Amino acid sequence: MVSPKSREIDRLKRKLGIELLWIYILSMLKKDSSHAYVLREQIKKKFGFLPGNVSVYVVLYKLENRDFVTAKKEGNRTIYTITASGKALLKEARKELDKTLKLVS
Repeated sequence: MVSPKSREIDRLKRKLGIELLWIYILSMLKKDSSHAYVLREQIKKKFGFLPGNVSVYVVLYKLENRDFVTAKKEGNRTIYTITASGKALLKEARKELDKTLKLVS
């Protein structure tokens, strides 16, 4: 029996965490617009890992540059909103993840 503490499972969790941060961010923004700090806390609560502050900003910057999210200044905060193309990307990512899960089942 494989221990849940095995290196392979730890590596899988890392890969499914930070490597796919953009999916988690888009899924959170699909529910409601938000700023980076709140997204970070929501990801910790819902998905069980805490991305670094800089990581969230880098991913949001890249998503904005590719028109998957928009950014709007409200006071000293930047509020991010998912776009139609961001929703389409998230839907396509979900299909790919579902397909992969079916293949390993």
